[in-house]
Amino acid sequence: MPWNDNANPGPWGAPPPNDGNGDKKPPPRRPTGGGGGNGPRGPRRPEGPELNAAFERLQQQVRDFFGGPGGDGIRPGAIAAVAGVGFGLWALSGIYIVQPNEQAVVTTFGAYSRSEGPGIRYHLPIPLERVEKVPVTSLNRIDIGGTATNDVPAESLMLTGDENIVDLDFSVTWRVANARNFVFNVRDQDSAVKAVAESAMREVVGRTPLQDVLTRGRGQVQAQAAETMQRTLDSWNAGVTVVEVQIRTANPPTEVVAAFRDVTNAQQDAESAANEANTYRNRVINEAKGDAAKLIESARGYREQSVREATGDVSRFDQIYNEYRKAPGVTKERLYIETMQRVLQNSNKVVIDGKGASAPIILPPDVFRPRTAALSAVRVEPQPETGAAPTPSTGAAR
Repeated sequence: MPWNDNANPGPWGAPPPNDGNGDKKPPPRRPTGGGGGNGPRGPRRPEGPELNAAFERLQQQVRDFFGGPGGDGIRPGAIAAVAGVGFGLWALSGIYIVQPNEQAVVTTFGAYSRSEGPGIRYHLPIPLERVEKVPVTSLNRIDIGGTATNDVPAESLMLTGDENIVDLDFSVTWRVANARNFVFNVRDQDSAVKAVAESAMREVVGRTPLQDVLTRGRGQVQAQAAETMQRTLDSWNAGVTVVEVQIRTANPPTEVVAAFRDVTNAQQDAESAANEANTYRNRVINEAKGDAAKLIESARGYREQSVREATGDVSRFDQIYNEYRKAPGVTKERLYIETMQRVLQNSNKVVIDGKGASAPIILPPDVFRPRTAALSAVRVEPQPETGAAPTPSTGAAR
């Protein structure tokens, strides 16, 4: 479709009508393409709406709405409509949302009215009622004494129970337990918690020796400080719960750090020596207890053995006595023989029956050699017919 075809109105509408003199108005100028005047012509963008005309039409509509066609007076219905819209917007301004970690405190003309939980809630619009949202499950932390890069000596330097100075930094973790008390009973909650924490820590440190604060007594100091803080805040009805008090650093003042370090090293050496002594003592005591138990058990075994042997000897004696009563002569001879055999069986001796012997008795040299327990005593009998030297023989002498 060519742009110079006047029969087709194109995107800008129909051509302008004739004027009063019967002449046609010239067609609208078409936009030219960007660039120089010799470039190809492109379609001209339509002109925008007339702003003044639109603004005048809006004013006319407002005048017609409030004052009628003639513009005399103001319609009562228009005033009521505007008032109704304004009242509706004012009433809807009381809608608010309470997050899951919050609790809303509603006041009526500044006085406590109620507390609301999480969800979509409504209160009478301002200035009738106001609402303040308090995070009741979030944990809040306050650092006292400064940080690692910014020390605050006015807060960190404290006097201990033994009149020494300690540089102590600690943190307090707390949360809101009662939103109503938190809003109405304490004006500046963070400053109040910080002041109570510093006061409580100074009180606890003031009755604790320096060495306990620096070493093994930190846990007790933290627990006592938290307890003191909670007791003070409860007396104020502050609605705050102390979750934890944690000592971050505890050191002597910078001027005496070297001296305290030497003292600490000496104490560690003393504790090491004491531990070694305790180890040696425990080892010696355990060994002594073991030796004593061994001696006691040996004595008990010896006692049991002696009792049993005595009991056996008594029983054997009773049996021999019974046999002796039946045959005294045989029993005596039997006892004599057994006794001599028991005595002489391990003895390196020679028993000679020299009755009727006249010549000297010459014993062979092997008689006095050591004998085993299996050999019995040697008995030498003389030879009465020939007068030769007696020959030794084994057996018990009678």
